[in-house]
Amino acid sequence: MDATASGTPTIQYHNIPDQPITTIVVATPVPTFERRQRHCFGTSIPGEFPLAANPSIVLHVLTACNLDPQDLAKLEATCSFFRQPANFAPDFELSISELAALDMCQKRGIFKPMTAEQRQELKQRCGGSWKLVLKFLLAGEACFRREKSQAIAGPGHSIAVTSKGTVYSFGSNSSGQLGHGTTEEEWRPRQIRSLQGIRIVQAAAGAGRTMLISDAGKVYAFGKDSFGETEYGVQGSKLVTTPQLVESLKDIFVVQAAIGNFFTAVLSREGRVYTFSWGNDSKLGHQTEPNDVEPHPLLGALENVPVVQIAAGYCYLLALACQPNGMSVYSVGCGLGGKLGHGSRTDEKQPRLIEQFQLLNLQPMVVAAGAWHAAVVGQDGRVCTWGWGRYGCLGHGNEECESVPKVVEALSNVKAVHVATGDYTTFVVSDDGDVYSFGCGESASLGHSTATDGQGNRHANVLAPELVTSLKQVNERVVQISLTNSIYWNAHTFALTESGKLYAFGAGDKGQLGIELVANQTERGNPEQVDIDLR
Repeated sequence: MDATASGTPTIQYHNIPDQPITTIVVATPVPTFERRQRHCFGTSIPGEFPLAANPSIVLHVLTACNLDPQDLAKLEATCSFFRQPANFAPDFELSISELAALDMCQKRGIFKPMTAEQRQELKQRCGGSWKLVLKFLLAGEACFRREKSQAIAGPGHSIAVTSKGTVYSFGSNSSGQLGHGTTEEEWRPRQIRSLQGIRIVQAAAGAGRTMLISDAGKVYAFGKDSFGETEYGVQGSKLVTTPQLVESLKDIFVVQAAIGNFFTAVLSREGRVYTFSWGNDSKLGHQTEPNDVEPHPLLGALENVPVVQIAAGYCYLLALACQPNGMSVYSVGCGLGGKLGHGSRTDEKQPRLIEQFQLLNLQPMVVAAGAWHAAVVGQDGRVCTWGWGRYGCLGHGNEECESVPKVVEALSNVKAVHVATGDYTTFVVSDDGDVYSFGCGESASLGHSTATDGQGNRHANVLAPELVTSLKQVNERVVQISLTNSIYWNAHTFALTESGKLYAFGAGDKGQLGIELVANQTERGNPEQVDIDLR
Protein backbone atom coordinates (compact mmCIF):
# COMPACT_ATOMS: atom_id res chain seq x y z
CA MET A 1 0.00 0.00 0.00
CA ASP A 2 1.25 3.50 -0.81
CA ALA A 3 2.14 5.28 2.41
CA THR A 4 1.14 8.70 1.09
CA ALA A 5 -2.25 7.48 -0.03
CA SER A 6 -2.95 5.93 3.33
CA GLY A 7 -2.37 9.24 5.10
CA THR A 8 0.85 8.14 6.77
CA PRO A 9 3.78 10.51 6.15
CA THR A 10 6.71 8.98 4.35
CA ILE A 11 10.04 8.73 6.11
CA GLN A 12 12.86 10.57 4.34
CA TYR A 13 16.24 8.85 4.35
CA HIS A 14 19.51 10.76 3.88
CA ASN A 15 22.91 9.32 3.15
CA ILE A 16 25.51 10.30 5.72
CA PRO A 17 28.89 10.50 3.99
CA ASP A 18 31.76 8.63 5.53
CA GLN A 19 34.12 10.93 7.39
CA PRO A 20 37.62 10.14 8.61
CA ILE A 21 37.86 9.66 12.34
CA THR A 22 40.11 12.30 13.81
CA THR A 23 41.78 12.31 17.16
CA ILE A 24 39.79 14.17 19.81
CA VAL A 25 41.88 16.09 22.24
CA VAL A 26 40.46 16.32 25.76
CA ALA A 27 41.76 19.12 27.87
CA THR A 28 40.77 17.64 31.25
CA PRO A 29 41.50 13.96 31.91
CA VAL A 30 38.37 11.87 32.63
CA PRO A 31 38.72 9.83 35.84
CA THR A 32 38.25 6.12 35.56
CA PHE A 33 35.98 4.32 38.08
CA GLU A 34 36.85 1.00 39.56
CA ARG A 35 34.28 -1.76 39.41
CA ARG A 36 33.65 -2.76 42.99
CA GLN A 37 31.58 -5.46 44.59
CA ARG A 38 28.45 -4.35 46.46
CA HIS A 39 28.01 -5.48 50.01
CA CYS A 40 25.18 -5.35 52.50
CA PHE A 41 27.39 -3.39 54.89
CA GLY A 42 29.94 -1.20 53.19
CA THR A 43 33.21 0.17 54.54
CA SER A 44 34.76 3.54 53.86
CA ILE A 45 36.38 2.32 50.64
CA PRO A 46 35.34 4.63 47.75
CA GLY A 47 33.08 3.05 45.16
CA GLU A 48 31.22 0.72 47.48
CA PHE A 49 27.40 0.94 47.75
CA PRO A 50 26.25 0.07 51.27
CA LEU A 51 22.55 -0.85 51.52
CA ALA A 52 22.67 0.57 55.01
CA ALA A 53 23.22 4.03 53.50
CA ASN A 54 19.61 4.16 52.28
CA PRO A 55 17.52 1.41 53.86
CA SER A 56 14.26 3.16 52.94
CA ILE A 57 14.74 1.98 49.35
CA VAL A 58 15.11 -1.60 50.52
CA LEU A 59 12.03 -1.25 52.73
CA HIS A 60 10.02 0.09 49.81
CA VAL A 61 11.08 -2.82 47.61
CA LEU A 62 10.22 -5.42 50.25
CA THR A 63 6.80 -3.90 50.86
CA ALA A 64 5.97 -3.33 47.19
CA CYS A 65 6.83 -6.93 46.32
CA ASN A 66 4.39 -8.24 48.96
CA LEU A 67 6.82 -10.85 50.18
CA ASP A 68 5.25 -13.44 52.42
CA PRO A 69 6.40 -13.86 56.05
CA GLN A 70 8.50 -16.91 55.21
CA ASP A 71 10.48 -14.92 52.63
CA LEU A 72 11.08 -12.12 55.12
CA ALA A 73 12.28 -14.65 57.69
CA LYS A 74 14.69 -16.15 55.14
CA LEU A 75 16.15 -12.71 54.46
CA GLU A 76 16.84 -12.29 58.15
CA ALA A 77 18.46 -15.72 58.31
CA THR A 78 20.77 -15.14 55.35
CA CYS A 79 21.89 -11.52 55.78
CA SER A 80 22.68 -9.56 58.94
CA PHE A 81 21.54 -6.31 57.29
CA PHE A 82 17.92 -7.49 57.57
CA ARG A 83 18.34 -8.30 61.26
CA GLN A 84 19.76 -4.97 62.39
CA PRO A 85 17.60 -2.14 63.80
CA ALA A 86 16.60 0.11 60.89
CA ASN A 87 16.09 3.29 62.95
CA PHE A 88 12.74 4.01 61.36
CA ALA A 89 9.47 5.11 62.94
CA PRO A 90 7.23 3.87 64.45
CA ASP A 91 9.72 1.60 66.23
CA PHE A 92 13.41 2.42 65.81
CA GLU A 93 14.41 -0.99 67.13
CA LEU A 94 12.61 -2.94 64.39
CA SER A 95 14.59 -4.58 61.61
CA ILE A 96 13.91 -3.90 57.93
CA SER A 97 12.05 -7.19 57.52
CA GLU A 98 9.89 -6.52 60.60
CA LEU A 99 9.07 -3.04 59.29
CA ALA A 100 8.14 -4.50 55.91
CA ALA A 101 5.82 -6.97 57.63
CA LEU A 102 4.23 -4.15 59.65
CA ASP A 103 3.72 -2.06 56.51
CA MET A 104 1.97 -4.98 54.80
CA CYS A 105 -0.19 -5.56 57.90
CA GLN A 106 -1.31 -1.94 57.68
CA LYS A 107 -2.71 -2.60 54.20
CA ARG A 108 -5.17 -5.14 55.63
CA GLY A 109 -8.74 -3.99 56.25
CA ILE A 110 -9.10 -5.53 59.70
CA PHE A 111 -5.73 -4.19 60.87
CA LYS A 112 -6.14 -0.54 59.81
CA PRO A 113 -8.70 0.52 62.46
CA MET A 114 -6.83 -1.12 65.35
CA THR A 115 -5.33 1.14 67.99
CA ALA A 116 -1.63 0.91 68.83
CA GLU A 117 -2.50 -0.97 72.01
CA GLN A 118 -4.70 -3.45 70.13
CA ARG A 119 -1.96 -4.01 67.57
CA GLN A 120 0.59 -4.78 70.25
CA GLU A 121 -1.84 -7.18 71.91
CA LEU A 122 -2.34 -8.99 68.60
CA LYS A 123 1.42 -9.08 68.07
CA GLN A 124 1.96 -10.80 71.41
CA ARG A 125 -0.92 -13.20 70.79
CA CYS A 126 0.60 -14.22 67.44
CA GLY A 127 4.06 -14.87 68.90
CA GLY A 128 5.75 -11.48 69.31
CA SER A 129 6.62 -10.70 65.68
CA TRP A 130 5.01 -8.60 62.95
CA LYS A 131 5.93 -11.34 60.50
CA LEU A 132 3.75 -13.73 62.52
CA VAL A 133 0.94 -11.14 62.58
CA LEU A 134 1.19 -10.90 58.79
CA LYS A 135 1.07 -14.69 58.56
CA PHE A 136 -2.07 -14.68 60.71
CA LEU A 137 -3.78 -12.03 58.56
CA LEU A 138 -2.88 -13.70 55.26
CA ALA A 139 -4.07 -17.09 56.51
CA GLY A 140 -7.43 -15.56 57.40
CA GLU A 141 -7.77 -13.98 53.96
CA ALA A 142 -7.09 -17.33 52.32
CA CYS A 143 -9.79 -19.14 54.33
CA PHE A 144 -12.90 -17.15 53.51
CA ARG A 145 -13.80 -14.45 51.04
CA ARG A 146 -13.67 -11.46 53.35
CA GLU A 147 -14.32 -8.21 51.45
CA LYS A 148 -14.89 -10.22 48.27
CA SER A 149 -18.11 -11.29 46.58
CA GLN A 150 -19.67 -14.43 48.05
CA ALA A 151 -22.82 -16.53 47.92
CA ILE A 152 -24.27 -18.62 50.77
CA ALA A 153 -26.58 -21.58 50.03
CA GLY A 154 -28.44 -21.73 53.32
CA PRO A 155 -31.18 -24.16 54.39
CA GLY A 156 -34.05 -23.08 52.12
CA HIS A 157 -32.82 -19.50 51.63
CA SER A 158 -29.79 -17.84 50.09
CA ILE A 159 -27.61 -14.79 50.70
CA ALA A 160 -25.40 -13.08 48.12
CA VAL A 161 -22.88 -10.33 48.92
CA THR A 162 -21.26 -8.16 46.25
CA SER A 163 -17.62 -7.08 46.41
CA LYS A 164 -18.88 -3.61 47.41
CA GLY A 165 -20.78 -5.02 50.39
CA THR A 166 -24.34 -4.92 49.07
CA VAL A 167 -26.53 -7.83 50.22
CA TYR A 168 -29.22 -9.71 48.32
CA SER A 169 -31.44 -12.46 49.70
CA PHE A 170 -34.00 -14.89 48.26
CA GLY A 171 -35.81 -18.13 49.05
CA SER A 172 -37.77 -19.30 52.10
CA ASN A 173 -38.82 -16.50 54.45
CA SER A 174 -41.16 -18.04 57.03
CA SER A 175 -39.11 -16.54 59.89
CA GLY A 176 -38.16 -13.28 58.20
CA GLN A 177 -34.68 -14.60 57.41
CA LEU A 178 -34.51 -12.64 54.14
CA GLY A 179 -34.45 -9.34 56.04
CA HIS A 180 -37.04 -7.47 53.95
CA GLY A 181 -39.51 -6.80 56.76
CA THR A 182 -41.92 -9.51 55.60
CA THR A 183 -42.37 -13.30 55.80
CA GLU A 184 -43.12 -13.78 52.11
CA GLU A 185 -40.97 -16.00 49.90
CA GLU A 186 -38.87 -14.38 47.18
CA TRP A 187 -37.45 -16.28 44.23
CA ARG A 188 -35.89 -13.20 42.67
CA PRO A 189 -32.73 -11.82 44.38
CA ARG A 190 -33.73 -8.70 46.29
CA GLN A 191 -31.46 -6.15 47.90
CA ILE A 192 -31.80 -5.64 51.67
CA ARG A 193 -32.48 -1.90 51.59
CA SER A 194 -32.22 -1.32 55.33
CA LEU A 195 -28.46 -2.03 55.10
CA GLN A 196 -27.73 0.90 52.81
CA GLY A 197 -24.62 2.70 54.00
CA ILE A 198 -23.30 -0.44 55.74
CA ARG A 199 -20.69 -2.52 53.96
CA ILE A 200 -21.16 -6.24 54.63
CA VAL A 201 -18.05 -8.41 54.26
CA GLN A 202 -19.20 -11.84 55.48
CA ALA A 203 -22.47 -13.79 55.83
CA ALA A 204 -23.76 -16.96 57.47
CA ALA A 205 -27.10 -18.69 57.05
CA GLY A 206 -28.85 -21.24 59.26
CA ALA A 207 -32.35 -22.65 59.15
CA GLY A 208 -34.66 -19.68 59.54
CA ARG A 209 -31.81 -17.36 60.48
CA THR A 210 -29.20 -15.09 58.89
CA MET A 211 -26.15 -13.29 60.28
CA LEU A 212 -24.21 -10.55 58.50
CA ILE A 213 -20.87 -8.96 59.48
CA SER A 214 -19.87 -5.44 58.47
CA ASP A 215 -16.41 -4.11 57.70
CA ALA A 216 -16.57 -2.39 61.11
CA GLY A 217 -16.89 -5.78 62.85
CA LYS A 218 -20.57 -5.34 63.75
CA VAL A 219 -22.95 -8.30 63.59
CA TYR A 220 -26.52 -8.05 62.28
CA ALA A 221 -28.99 -10.90 62.73
CA PHE A 222 -32.53 -11.55 61.56
CA GLY A 223 -35.00 -14.42 61.31
CA LYS A 224 -35.47 -16.63 64.36
CA ASP A 225 -34.62 -14.76 67.54
CA SER A 226 -32.32 -17.46 68.88
CA PHE A 227 -28.67 -18.51 68.78
CA GLY A 228 -29.45 -22.20 69.37
CA GLU A 229 -31.66 -25.04 68.11
CA THR A 230 -32.22 -23.40 64.75
CA GLU A 231 -34.07 -26.22 63.04
CA TYR A 232 -36.60 -27.45 65.54
CA GLY A 233 -37.93 -26.89 69.05
CA VAL A 234 -39.47 -23.89 70.76
CA GLN A 235 -36.51 -21.54 70.40
CA GLY A 236 -36.86 -18.45 68.28
CA SER A 237 -40.62 -17.90 68.67
CA LYS A 238 -40.01 -14.17 68.19
CA LEU A 239 -39.32 -13.23 64.57
CA VAL A 240 -36.98 -10.46 63.47
CA THR A 241 -37.71 -9.53 59.86
CA THR A 242 -35.08 -6.81 59.34
CA PRO A 243 -31.36 -6.79 60.23
CA GLN A 244 -30.79 -5.90 63.88
CA LEU A 245 -27.47 -5.20 65.58
CA VAL A 246 -26.48 -7.96 68.01
CA GLU A 247 -25.96 -5.91 71.17
CA SER A 248 -24.11 -8.62 73.06
CA LEU A 249 -21.34 -8.53 70.41
CA LYS A 250 -20.98 -4.75 70.13
CA ASP A 251 -17.70 -4.75 72.07
CA ILE A 252 -16.16 -7.55 69.95
CA PHE A 253 -14.79 -6.87 66.47
CA VAL A 254 -16.18 -9.91 64.63
CA VAL A 255 -14.77 -11.15 61.32
CA GLN A 256 -16.66 -14.44 60.82
CA ALA A 257 -19.80 -16.23 62.00
CA ALA A 258 -20.75 -19.92 61.77
CA ILE A 259 -24.16 -21.40 62.53
CA GLY A 260 -24.59 -24.98 63.72
CA ASN A 261 -27.84 -26.65 64.66
CA PHE A 262 -27.57 -26.19 68.43
CA PHE A 263 -25.21 -23.24 68.63
CA THR A 264 -23.68 -20.24 66.93
CA ALA A 265 -20.00 -19.28 66.91
CA VAL A 266 -18.20 -16.06 66.01
CA LEU A 267 -14.53 -15.26 65.46
CA SER A 268 -12.93 -11.98 66.53
CA ARG A 269 -10.23 -10.19 64.56
CA GLU A 270 -7.76 -11.12 67.32
CA GLY A 271 -8.46 -14.80 66.63
CA ARG A 272 -10.68 -15.53 69.64
CA VAL A 273 -13.70 -17.83 69.31
CA TYR A 274 -16.98 -17.11 71.08
CA THR A 275 -19.99 -19.42 71.19
CA PHE A 276 -23.67 -19.04 72.06
CA SER A 277 -26.10 -21.55 73.55
CA TRP A 278 -26.13 -25.37 73.44
CA GLY A 279 -27.83 -25.73 76.78
CA ASN A 280 -26.51 -27.94 79.53
CA ASP A 281 -23.73 -30.51 79.72
CA SER A 282 -20.98 -27.97 78.94
CA LYS A 283 -20.73 -29.22 75.37
CA LEU A 284 -18.70 -26.17 74.33
CA GLY A 285 -16.88 -25.77 77.60
CA HIS A 286 -19.57 -23.67 79.25
CA GLN A 287 -22.89 -24.22 81.01
CA THR A 288 -25.67 -22.14 79.43
CA GLU A 289 -29.35 -22.13 78.67
CA PRO A 290 -30.48 -23.06 75.15
CA ASN A 291 -31.68 -19.51 74.49
CA ASP A 292 -28.59 -17.80 75.89
CA VAL A 293 -27.69 -14.67 73.89
CA GLU A 294 -24.40 -13.90 75.62
CA PRO A 295 -21.14 -14.90 73.88
CA HIS A 296 -18.82 -17.19 75.84
CA PRO A 297 -15.11 -17.45 74.93
CA LEU A 298 -13.99 -20.88 73.81
CA LEU A 299 -11.07 -21.50 76.13
CA GLY A 300 -9.07 -24.63 76.95
CA ALA A 301 -6.41 -25.35 74.37
CA LEU A 302 -7.46 -22.33 72.26
CA GLU A 303 -7.26 -19.74 75.04
CA ASN A 304 -3.93 -18.35 73.85
CA VAL A 305 -3.95 -19.65 70.27
CA PRO A 306 -5.01 -17.30 67.42
CA VAL A 307 -7.71 -18.80 65.17
CA VAL A 308 -8.15 -17.74 61.54
CA GLN A 309 -11.27 -19.69 60.53
CA ILE A 310 -14.19 -21.49 62.18
CA ALA A 311 -16.61 -24.03 60.67
CA ALA A 312 -19.80 -25.33 62.27
CA GLY A 313 -21.34 -28.74 61.63
CA TYR A 314 -24.63 -30.06 62.95
CA CYS A 315 -23.31 -30.56 66.49
CA TYR A 316 -19.58 -29.79 66.44
CA LEU A 317 -17.15 -26.98 65.71
CA LEU A 318 -13.78 -26.88 63.92
CA ALA A 319 -11.19 -24.12 64.39
CA LEU A 320 -8.20 -23.51 62.11
CA ALA A 321 -5.39 -22.03 64.19
CA CYS A 322 -2.25 -20.15 63.14
CA GLN A 323 0.78 -20.69 65.36
CA PRO A 324 4.48 -19.88 64.95
CA ASN A 325 5.24 -23.53 64.15
CA GLY A 326 2.48 -23.85 61.55
CA MET A 327 -1.25 -24.28 60.97
CA SER A 328 -3.38 -26.69 62.98
CA VAL A 329 -7.01 -27.77 63.46
CA TYR A 330 -8.91 -28.12 66.73
CA SER A 331 -12.34 -29.72 67.20
CA VAL A 332 -14.98 -29.72 69.93
CA GLY A 333 -18.51 -31.10 70.36
CA CYS A 334 -20.24 -34.33 69.41
CA GLY A 335 -17.90 -37.10 68.27
CA LEU A 336 -20.39 -39.53 66.70
CA GLY A 337 -19.06 -41.00 63.46
CA GLY A 338 -15.51 -39.89 64.28
CA LYS A 339 -16.10 -36.41 62.88
CA LEU A 340 -13.88 -34.77 65.52
CA GLY A 341 -10.88 -36.51 63.94
CA HIS A 342 -9.24 -37.96 67.07
CA GLY A 343 -9.51 -41.66 66.26
CA SER A 344 -12.55 -42.22 68.48
CA ARG A 345 -16.25 -41.38 68.56
CA THR A 346 -16.34 -39.73 71.95
CA ASP A 347 -17.48 -36.16 72.61
CA GLU A 348 -15.03 -33.38 73.43
CA LYS A 349 -16.22 -30.63 75.76
CA GLN A 350 -13.04 -28.60 75.25
CA PRO A 351 -11.15 -27.89 72.01
CA ARG A 352 -8.67 -30.64 71.17
CA LEU A 353 -5.86 -30.63 68.62
CA ILE A 354 -6.29 -33.02 65.68
CA GLU A 355 -2.85 -34.63 65.62
CA GLN A 356 -3.24 -36.62 62.39
CA PHE A 357 -2.15 -33.72 60.17
CA GLN A 358 1.33 -33.81 61.69
CA LEU A 359 1.58 -37.51 60.84
CA LEU A 360 0.46 -36.76 57.28
CA ASN A 361 2.96 -33.88 57.05
CA LEU A 362 0.10 -31.66 55.90
CA GLN A 363 -0.31 -27.95 56.67
CA PRO A 364 -4.10 -27.24 56.81
CA MET A 365 -5.10 -24.05 55.00
CA VAL A 366 -8.90 -24.30 54.66
CA VAL A 367 -11.35 -26.26 56.82
CA ALA A 368 -14.99 -27.22 56.15
CA ALA A 369 -17.52 -28.79 58.52
CA GLY A 370 -20.40 -30.68 56.96
CA ALA A 371 -23.38 -31.84 58.98
CA TRP A 372 -21.67 -35.18 59.77
CA HIS A 373 -18.28 -35.08 58.09
CA ALA A 374 -15.38 -32.66 57.68
CA ALA A 375 -12.71 -31.77 55.13
CA VAL A 376 -9.44 -29.84 54.93
CA VAL A 377 -7.30 -28.50 52.08
CA GLY A 378 -3.56 -28.54 52.72
CA GLN A 379 -0.98 -26.02 51.59
CA ASP A 380 0.27 -28.56 49.07
CA GLY A 381 -3.22 -28.98 47.57
CA ARG A 382 -4.04 -32.33 49.15
CA VAL A 383 -7.57 -32.91 50.46
CA CYS A 384 -8.37 -34.81 53.66
CA THR A 385 -11.82 -35.96 54.79
CA TRP A 386 -13.13 -37.73 57.88
CA GLY A 387 -16.34 -38.51 59.79
CA TRP A 388 -19.47 -40.31 58.60
CA GLY A 389 -18.90 -41.77 55.11
CA ARG A 390 -22.52 -42.28 54.13
CA TYR A 391 -23.30 -41.99 50.40
CA GLY A 392 -19.56 -41.70 49.67
CA CYS A 393 -19.25 -38.14 51.01
CA LEU A 394 -15.62 -38.76 52.07
CA GLY A 395 -14.57 -39.59 48.51
CA HIS A 396 -12.68 -42.80 49.37
CA GLY A 397 -14.77 -45.04 47.10
CA ASN A 398 -16.88 -46.52 49.90
CA GLU A 399 -19.31 -45.53 52.65
CA GLU A 400 -17.05 -46.31 55.60
CA CYS A 401 -16.53 -43.88 58.49
CA GLU A 402 -13.08 -42.43 59.13
CA SER A 403 -12.24 -41.28 62.65
CA VAL A 404 -9.03 -39.47 61.63
CA PRO A 405 -8.32 -37.30 58.56
CA LYS A 406 -7.51 -39.38 55.49
CA VAL A 407 -6.10 -38.11 52.19
CA VAL A 408 -8.49 -38.45 49.23
CA GLU A 409 -6.23 -40.46 46.92
CA ALA A 410 -8.54 -40.04 43.92
CA LEU A 411 -7.56 -36.33 43.92
CA SER A 412 -3.80 -37.00 43.99
CA ASN A 413 -3.35 -35.30 40.60
CA VAL A 414 -5.42 -32.27 41.58
CA LYS A 415 -4.12 -29.26 43.50
CA ALA A 416 -7.10 -28.13 45.54
CA VAL A 417 -7.56 -24.56 46.80
CA HIS A 418 -11.10 -24.67 48.20
CA VAL A 419 -13.45 -27.24 49.75
CA ALA A 420 -17.12 -27.07 50.75
CA THR A 421 -19.20 -29.61 52.65
CA GLY A 422 -22.89 -30.12 53.30
CA ASP A 423 -25.18 -32.91 54.42
CA TYR A 424 -23.19 -35.96 53.16
CA THR A 425 -21.91 -33.93 50.21
CA THR A 426 -18.45 -32.55 49.33
CA PHE A 427 -17.17 -30.18 46.65
CA VAL A 428 -13.52 -29.45 45.82
CA VAL A 429 -12.22 -26.58 43.66
CA SER A 430 -8.81 -26.94 42.00
CA ASP A 431 -6.26 -24.21 41.35
CA ASP A 432 -7.30 -24.08 37.69
CA GLY A 433 -10.99 -23.62 38.55
CA ASP A 434 -12.20 -27.19 37.95
CA VAL A 435 -14.84 -28.48 40.36
CA TYR A 436 -15.19 -32.03 41.70
CA SER A 437 -18.08 -33.37 43.78
CA PHE A 438 -19.00 -36.58 45.58
CA GLY A 439 -21.53 -37.92 48.07
CA CYS A 440 -25.31 -37.76 48.20
CA GLY A 441 -26.92 -36.98 44.84
CA GLU A 442 -30.35 -36.09 46.23
CA SER A 443 -31.93 -32.94 44.74
CA ALA A 444 -29.38 -33.00 41.88
CA SER A 445 -27.11 -30.84 44.05
CA LEU A 446 -23.88 -32.58 42.91
CA GLY A 447 -24.19 -31.06 39.44
CA HIS A 448 -23.82 -34.36 37.58
CA SER A 449 -26.68 -33.89 35.13
CA THR A 450 -28.23 -36.61 32.97
CA ALA A 451 -25.76 -38.16 30.53
CA THR A 452 -25.97 -37.38 26.84
CA ASP A 453 -27.27 -40.86 26.13
CA GLY A 454 -30.17 -40.25 28.50
CA GLN A 455 -29.16 -43.12 30.76
CA GLY A 456 -27.51 -41.07 33.47
CA ASN A 457 -29.08 -40.45 36.87
CA ARG A 458 -28.46 -36.98 38.26
CA HIS A 459 -29.69 -38.15 41.68
CA ALA A 460 -27.18 -41.00 41.94
CA ASN A 461 -24.76 -41.09 44.85
CA VAL A 462 -21.09 -40.64 43.94
CA LEU A 463 -18.53 -42.56 46.02
CA ALA A 464 -15.38 -40.95 44.60
CA PRO A 465 -14.60 -37.46 43.23
CA GLU A 466 -16.03 -36.76 39.77
CA LEU A 467 -15.44 -33.70 37.64
CA VAL A 468 -18.57 -31.53 37.44
CA THR A 469 -18.59 -31.28 33.66
CA SER A 470 -21.71 -29.11 33.65
CA LEU A 471 -19.65 -26.32 35.27
CA LYS A 472 -16.91 -26.71 32.64
CA GLN A 473 -19.46 -25.60 30.10
CA VAL A 474 -19.84 -22.14 31.62
CA ASN A 475 -16.28 -21.43 30.42
CA GLU A 476 -15.39 -19.46 33.54
CA ARG A 477 -13.04 -20.07 36.42
CA VAL A 478 -14.93 -21.08 39.57
CA VAL A 479 -13.56 -19.50 42.77
CA GLN A 480 -16.15 -20.48 45.38
CA ILE A 481 -18.68 -23.26 45.99
CA SER A 482 -21.40 -23.06 48.65
CA LEU A 483 -23.91 -25.81 49.40
CA THR A 484 -26.69 -26.40 51.89
CA ASN A 485 -25.41 -27.74 55.19
CA SER A 486 -28.61 -29.08 56.77
CA ILE A 487 -30.17 -32.48 57.36
CA TYR A 488 -33.72 -31.10 57.17
CA TRP A 489 -33.70 -29.21 53.86
CA ASN A 490 -33.24 -30.33 50.26
CA ALA A 491 -29.83 -29.17 49.15
CA HIS A 492 -28.90 -26.58 46.56
CA THR A 493 -25.47 -25.42 45.36
CA PHE A 494 -23.91 -22.17 44.19
CA ALA A 495 -20.84 -21.77 42.00
CA LEU A 496 -19.29 -18.29 41.91
CA THR A 497 -16.95 -17.40 39.05
CA GLU A 498 -13.96 -15.10 38.92
CA SER A 499 -15.94 -12.46 37.04
CA GLY A 500 -18.70 -12.36 39.67
CA LYS A 501 -21.26 -14.52 37.88
CA LEU A 502 -23.33 -16.85 40.04
CA TYR A 503 -24.60 -20.26 38.89
CA ALA A 504 -27.14 -22.33 40.82
CA PHE A 505 -28.43 -25.90 40.73
CA GLY A 506 -30.22 -28.35 43.00
CA ALA A 507 -33.43 -27.84 44.99
CA GLY A 508 -35.39 -24.67 44.25
CA ASP A 509 -38.84 -25.35 45.71
CA LYS A 510 -38.66 -22.27 47.97
CA GLY A 511 -37.04 -19.96 45.43
CA GLN A 512 -33.58 -20.48 46.96
CA LEU A 513 -31.93 -20.84 43.55
CA GLY A 514 -32.78 -17.29 42.55
CA ILE A 515 -34.26 -18.75 39.37
CA GLU A 516 -37.94 -18.94 38.51
CA LEU A 517 -39.15 -22.55 38.18
CA VAL A 518 -42.12 -23.34 36.00
CA ALA A 519 -45.02 -25.81 36.19
CA ASN A 520 -44.20 -28.57 38.70
CA GLN A 521 -40.44 -28.04 38.74
CA THR A 522 -38.76 -28.27 42.13
CA GLU A 523 -35.08 -28.40 41.12
CA ARG A 524 -32.53 -27.69 38.42
CA GLY A 525 -30.02 -30.35 37.41
CA ASN A 526 -27.78 -28.11 35.33
CA PRO A 527 -26.08 -24.92 36.53
CA GLU A 528 -28.08 -21.88 35.52
CA GLN A 529 -26.92 -18.30 35.85
CA VAL A 530 -28.65 -16.21 38.51
CA ASP A 531 -29.63 -12.72 37.40
CA ILE A 532 -27.30 -10.88 39.75
CA ASP A 533 -23.89 -9.25 39.34
CA LEU A 534 -21.67 -9.79 42.39
CA ARG A 535 -18.69 -7.78 41.21
